[in-house]
Amino acid sequence: MSRFVHLNDTTLRDGEQSPGIAFTLSEKLAIAESLSAAGVGEIEVGIPASGAEEVEAIQAVVGLALPMRVMAWCRMTEMDLRTARSAGVRCVNLSIPMSDVQLGAKLGIGRDEALARIARFVPQAVDMGFEVALGGEDSSRADEGHLARVAEVAEKAGAFRLRFADTVGILDPFSTFKKISALVSRTSLAIEFHGHDDFGLATANTLAAVRAGARHASVTVLGIGERAGNAALEQVAVALTHLYGFATGLDLRALRPLAEAVAAASARKIPEDKAIVGSLVFSHESGIHVAGLLARAETYQGLDPALFGRTHDVVIGKHSGTKAIAHVLEQEGITLNSDVSALLMEFVRMTATETKRAISASELAYLHARLVAGHAKALRRGR
Repeated sequence: MSRFVHLNDTTLRDGEQSPGIAFTLSEKLAIAESLSAAGVGEIEVGIPASGAEEVEAIQAVVGLALPMRVMAWCRMTEMDLRTARSAGVRCVNLSIPMSDVQLGAKLGIGRDEALARIARFVPQAVDMGFEVALGGEDSSRADEGHLARVAEVAEKAGAFRLRFADTVGILDPFSTFKKISALVSRTSLAIEFHGHDDFGLATANTLAAVRAGARHASVTVLGIGERAGNAALEQVAVALTHLYGFATGLDLRALRPLAEAVAAASARKIPEDKAIVGSLVFSHESGIHVAGLLARAETYQGLDPALFGRTHDVVIGKHSGTKAIAHVLEQEGITLNSDVSALLMEFVRMTATETKRAISASELAYLHARLVAGHAKALRRGR
């Protein structure tokens, strides 16, 4: 099997569907350009049927002529296809429910009619000049036999890929692996996995899907999206590369700037401890950890921050030890005075507890200077 995994970023479609997020045209263009610069080869740019403003935004992104596939999400209707054509995209995700509950509740049809619509609309879209990916909404609750028949009909009709969507986020990595393995074994059609994070498992499920044979993964920057969100682009990309040896084509140094751009456009802050892109993920406070890290980086290093253009950062706080304090002072050009080290640690712990934050290097230097001066004064008094 190929060791390359194609990442389909849907920040501009599913990501913007996150409650409260609304990108301006300039923000959409900037995000699209940042995704391209990071090496993302495919984006799902929006839903043309949402209205004229969305069509104009999609046209503008297409007009950038970025070196990536730009896709639109469409329902399986003639109107959606016509609107997608007016938006200028050359590729569509034609979506239709896979589960009986959604087929009945949303469309009022059964499995046979769903297959008939796939057999009708996929060739129609191909004849209109589109590349067609079939979007299998709610695949995680679908009958496996029906999914296999969908894949067969879609491939014969001219689709190049089937999206297995865990629309309501009910899978875990074990059930994901089982379902994707079963589907891959019954079709030669490329499989994409689209996970939701309702149980906090979207990234894990995406990795399981790839291990099971999916070679396309639907992701969003920072995992933004409906309800609890989607699988995070940065987490999936790094895990695929460094845990499993897959290639994704992404420039890892671009991930944090990309995350910052999306966070700003979303009016959301990146949590400090957010995996891969958080400001503190390469910061260390614990005295035991810092001592080991200073002796040999691999002692407490699972990921090399240099891969992301970053470095380890020693943070001074309640749990800091003498070696950490000496290291930070040394970076400030100060040698820790052994006569005041114990008292300095006590002051650091008290200050950190009271302020609920780390102690900056300048604050540490100031505390050290005061204690050294006080110690010298006490010595003079004792003479």
